[in-house]
Amino acid sequence: MNAPVSLSRGLVAHAAPPRVVHVIPTLRVGGLEKVVVRLVEYFGPDVPQAVVTPARTGPMSQLIPPGVPVVSMGDQHRPDRWNAIRMARLFRKLRPDIVHTRNWSCIDAVVAARLAGVPVVIHGEHGREAADPEGKNRRRQRIRRLLAPLVTEFVVVTHDLERWLVEEVRIPARKVCTIYNGVDTRAFSPDGRDAARRALGIPDGSIAIGTVGRLDPVKDHLGLIRAFSRITSDPRVLLYLTGGGPCQAELERAIQSPALTRRVHLLGERDDVPRILRGLDVFVLPSLGEGMSNTILEAMATGLPVVATRVGGNPELVLHEVTGLLVEPRSADSLVAALLRYVEDPGLRAAHGQAARHRADSEFGLPRMLAAYDDLYCRHLAARSRR
Repeated sequence: MNAPVSLSRGLVAHAAPPRVVHVIPTLRVGGLEKVVVRLVEYFGPDVPQAVVTPARTGPMSQLIPPGVPVVSMGDQHRPDRWNAIRMARLFRKLRPDIVHTRNWSCIDAVVAARLAGVPVVIHGEHGREAADPEGKNRRRQRIRRLLAPLVTEFVVVTHDLERWLVEEVRIPARKVCTIYNGVDTRAFSPDGRDAARRALGIPDGSIAIGTVGRLDPVKDHLGLIRAFSRITSDPRVLLYLTGGGPCQAELERAIQSPALTRRVHLLGERDDVPRILRGLDVFVLPSLGEGMSNTILEAMATGLPVVATRVGGNPELVLHEVTGLLVEPRSADSLVAALLRYVEDPGLRAAHGQAARHRADSEFGLPRMLAAYDDLYCRHLAARSRR
């Protein structure tokens, strides 16, 4: 990861900095996990921290700074009622002042933290589950509502998720706040485009459309390939898909026709995402559901126009006809039309890309996100000390 952002950090200013435990769904590479890594880096060694996951270990554990304990409970965590007790035992050993859980698969940790006597319990919602992209599951809504009294505050990453928690799940509005994800606009920038295209082997004169993300059904890469197949009459247009996941074999089969094999490139898992984005002309995210997409922010910071589905927090990031184009999910016609507008109009690509870069830099910078979480933690610690 990049060097930590230097800010005036409230937690560090405490005479005895509090202990913070971050509970995350997995240790695979993903947007939520990257947010946690940046928070851990930001607070640094002056704030005792630990990262806990109910899943097994994964590549993200290598990015956690040295000295920060990483606990993967995959061998202990089972679909039974005792998970909260197992986690409570762990929390008693770690003795945190703050436990910050994230998403449905970490909901057991809310109960565990209270059983262990943790004074501040934050629960974050970074996006709905792939199996329930609209958040309609009644049982999960009811459990979230029942656990609300145990949660000091809910944090969401979009106003769409805030509306869902308040209006549908019926969490009291006073207990919900929104903190947008932030993007490192130094690491993700338009600089070095020509070198990036050469490194990726993108031919001169080509128009490179691309996406970055886990190859999961909710991301609808198959729908993107089907839409792209309708514009293969233009040999300049290429499609690049970066990421790995359960849909990889299906996508490999989908591009076996001669018209697609030479034009669609599956790049797999990569650790050079900034360079890949710099090599593109257009970024596309055809998700069926979304929380707040870090990859949209990264594409915007790179100066790319964005085509995204009108789901979740996407409309809060992509300003239609200003920084990109919004399309309806599962609509091949609207996706094809949006992509063709950028293919046929380089001036529009440039104008929307410049506006996207400006918006990422001015409204979604990484320092703003880090300071907001710092303020959140300090506010609740101060409230506890006054009691």
